[in-house]
Amino acid sequence: MTRIVFAGGKVFDGSGASAQAGDVVVEDGRIVEVGTGLDGDEVVDATGCTVLPGLFDCHTHFMFGDIDTVKALNTPFSLPFYQAIGNMRATLECGITSVRDALGADLGVATAVRTGLVAGPRMQIAISMVSQTGGHGDDWMPCGVHNSVLHPGMPNGVGDGPEELRRIVRELVRAGADVIKIATSGGVLSPRSNPKLGQFRDEEVAMVVAEAAAAGIFVMSHAQATDGIKVAARNGVRSVEHGVFLDEEAVTLMLERGTWLVPTLTAPRAVLKQIAAGMTVSDHIRDKAISVSARHDESVRMAVEAGVKIAMGSDSGVGPHGDNLDELPLMVACGLTPAQALHAATRSAAELLGVDGELGTVEPGKKADLVLVRGNAEELAARSGAEFREAVSGVWMDGKRVV
Repeated sequence: MTRIVFAGGKVFDGSGASAQAGDVVVEDGRIVEVGTGLDGDEVVDATGCTVLPGLFDCHTHFMFGDIDTVKALNTPFSLPFYQAIGNMRATLECGITSVRDALGADLGVATAVRTGLVAGPRMQIAISMVSQTGGHGDDWMPCGVHNSVLHPGMPNGVGDGPEELRRIVRELVRAGADVIKIATSGGVLSPRSNPKLGQFRDEEVAMVVAEAAAAGIFVMSHAQATDGIKVAARNGVRSVEHGVFLDEEAVTLMLERGTWLVPTLTAPRAVLKQIAAGMTVSDHIRDKAISVSARHDESVRMAVEAGVKIAMGSDSGVGPHGDNLDELPLMVACGLTPAQALHAATRSAAELLGVDGELGTVEPGKKADLVLVRGNAEELAARSGAEFREAVSGVWMDGKRVV
């Protein structure tokens, strides 16, 4: 059994504390020692580097590369499955070894990674988003066409009323969903919904949460509107995604219920960047993107100041895969320290996904998902996602180098 030692660097253990000088020893895919002056059969020279736990992105979309509807309509059905291979590789190269795919990837994509057919991070998949009729996730277009193609791996997520939602959740679980995603507010990119208005009533959200709990999985909620955030937190949703229009009552509810916030600060910026580059969107969608962007940072600062639990999510797929770490300095700008931003991408994210018993920290017994970064990881996290990505010099999963 080979004993690998990452020697001579600093260790950011994922706890939220700053990195300290230390070595990390790996055997048989697990971390077995963390300390100083450790030895091994094989040495990875970490001099001048930081060793971190494998990073998490709690909100990705491997089956998407951008939000250009015209391009999507002219893309052959199966092409995104092949493009996902590159998207997953770009994610690994950032040092991200675990993700939650928030819509798009089906059980086939996840199985291809889990069986080693293609390289990619560990993933939990939502498959489809549960949405009310006319809500964010209902791809009905004003011309009467539906801009989505359902297939055997992707059940329809649009429904109304507790009993219909019960059936939808059970169909998603049957299809392999590891997490249920619900839209409790409108969104920017859906044709007719309003991101300032809540969706679904308490009894509907409670049913989704209850059915997910019966299957042993959590619920995440696209929730931009104030009322949508509150209905999610009130009914036991595990995490609020985006959280654009928070108010004090919503923050208090999240604190009381232990609800995580996954801010996805890069998402509205990515939308506006694509619009500025000439992507065709309706005036309605453009105006929504501007409105959301204007308020988003303010709400995240409010949550950070109050002590709401934060986990990193980039909404990659709305923007380019590989730019995931742009989220780190944006979180720092909203009040997290660099160490807290990295904690949001390690231990806090692992806790959110319910995998903190195996991942998220550098400590004996954990799986050896590790990232080696040249320089000071905290300084990089505060400065630039691109610089952080370029500083990644190696990525290991289960003690095996994958990048």
